Order: sequence, then C-alpha cells, then structure tokens
Amino acid sequence: MQTFLGIDYPTWWFLVVGALFSGYAILDGFDLGAGAWHLFFRDDKSRRIALNAVGPVWDGNEVWLVIGGGALFAGFPEAYATLFSAMYIPFILFLGFLIFRAVSIEFRGKEPMKWWRNLWDVSYSISSAMLALLLGVVLGNVLIGMSMDENFVYTGHWLEFLNPYALAVGLMSLALFMVHGAIYLTMKTEGVLFKKVYRLLWRAILVFVGMFIIVTIISIISFPHLTDRFKENPVLLVIPLLAFLSIANVPRLASKGKFTRSFIFSAMSISFLLILVAVELYPVILLDRGADPGNDLDIFLAASSDKALGIMLTITAIGLPLVIAYTVFVYRTFWGKVKLDESSY
Repeated sequence: MQTFLGIDYPTWWFLVVGALFSGYAILDGFDLGAGAWHLFFRDDKSRRIALNAVGPVWDGNEVWLVIGGGALFAGFPEAYATLFSAMYIPFILFLGFLIFRAVSIEFRGKEPMKWWRNLWDVSYSISSAMLALLLGVVLGNVLIGMSMDENFVYTGHWLEFLNPYALAVGLMSLALFMVHGAIYLTMKTEGVLFKKVYRLLWRAILVFVGMFIIVTIISIISFPHLTDRFKENPVLLVIPLLAFLSIANVPRLASKGKFTRSFIFSAMSISFLLILVAVELYPVILLDRGADPGNDLDIFLAASSDKALGIMLTITAIGLPLVIAYTVFVYRTFWGKVKLDESSY
C-alpha cells in the first residue's frame, strides 16, 4: 500500500472526503438555516432582504456537495453503493428538495402577485429546513450503522433510516444550521429585521443546546461504540472539548455584538462535530448493525486502487485551492449589509 508523508492513500482520501463535506456543511449550512427562518419574516421587504443575503452565494456553496459526492464515489465506490442503497429514500427526498429550493429562489420574484410569492416562500423555507433535517438523519444512520451482509450489500428495511436516534440527530442538525443561518443574517441585515433575527437567534441556540444534550446522552448510553476511541486514547478528548468551547463561544460573542467572530465559532463548531464523527468511525466508513454485526466496511476494503487514489489526490491538490480561492473571492465581493435594488431577487 502506497503512502504519502507516512500516511496511506485511503486515509488521505478519507480526510479529503471529510474536508469536502465539512466545507459543504459550513457553507451551505448557513444558507439552509437562513432559508429555514424565511417564513418567520412577515413582510415582503424582509423576505427579499433575507433572500438576497444568500442569493449571491447559495449555488456556489452547493459546489462543495457535488465535489464531496463525487469524491466519495471515486475514492470509496463500495461505501458509496451501500450508503445510497440504504439511504435511497432520504437521498431522493434530498434531491427533490434541492430542486424545489433552487426553483423557489429563482421563481419568487418573476411575478408580482402576493399568492405567487407566498407559494415560493413556503417552498423555499420548507425545502431548506428539510434539507438540513435529512443531512442529520443520514449522519445519524452512519453513526449507528446499517444492516449489511458479508458482501456489504444493504439488507435492512426500506424505512430503517427512520429510527429515533437518526431523527434526533436530524433535529439537532436543523437547529445548528438555524443558529448558523441566524448569525449570518445578523451580519447582513440592519434595523427592524436585524432585531427580529437577533431574537430568533437566541431561540435557536436554546433549541440546539437542548438537542445537543439529548443526542450526547443517547450516544453515550445506547451506542457505547461511539465513545470507545476516546476511552482507548484519552488524549482525543481534546476534540469534544474544543467542540464544546466553540459552541459556548457562539452565544458569548453574539451577546457582545461580535457577530463575525460568532459566525467563525459557529463554523468551527460544525467542523469539530464532524471531526468527532470521523474519529469515532475511523478506519471504518460504514458500520454494520445487521443480525450478525461486526461486518464493518473499512476504508481499506472500500477504497479504489492506490494508483487511482494517487491520481485523484494530485488533482485535488491542484483543484481544491482553486475552489477555496473562488469561494473567498465571492464572499469578499458580496461582503456587507444587503441593499435592495432593481437587480435583487
């Protein structure tokens, strides 16, 4: 098995896939959260401002999802096949809501009728909330595993993904994204709308903290395998500690009006929580919870050939900095408060 800097290629690709999905969760997370708040804004002007806050960036944020999905397929085809077989319904729903969300953003301002705009407002808000929820549901199922046979073929029921733990993780993810989105909107709005968003932010923080505590308790009591790695290597406890400190800094900085810093710590919270998931699973990529558990699919069994991974790592080393540079350029260009004009949504 080939290595680079002492690390094998499957592990490098595991890190690449994790980084891409983390980037997607951080970037698309705030505009999904902002969209989930959309119906809480009553007047048309407030909704237009909230929509234009994410208007220049939402489609670019989704690039990270496309690249992440492609990286998973190219690097770990076995895991990709099993995961999509197990999570077929959530992924189909996810694709449908992605389409409705995009259509809602583009169609809302095409006609002036109130019923027309209300229709797409409802579609946009529900789609955004459901996307955040479904991401958490899939993550919850990855954490507890899925039923597989010895050939890693999914053998579970088609509704197996609808389990209490996955739904709890889904609700926690929705609350986290709504916190993330509310902080972003405080950076982009002013006046009455800013005050409205600020009040909503604190409600979301309370809900997220409550769901985070519930999910943590369930994880420790009902799924002890999620804490095994930390028992074996206590030094890794620094990761949940950093996650906790990042989460705690979000309301502390928001209360002082330092919303940019609060947004950074909100992004770090998402990142550290996903790092926790990676540490809990590695080197396994899909856990087995069938009738005879223990048939876990690890990254070495699931990976493509070393030659393929080596070529893709080279392409990633060239392409990923370009994607990051483009993302930074877009955010710098559209930095600041939203101002409506004739070209706005």
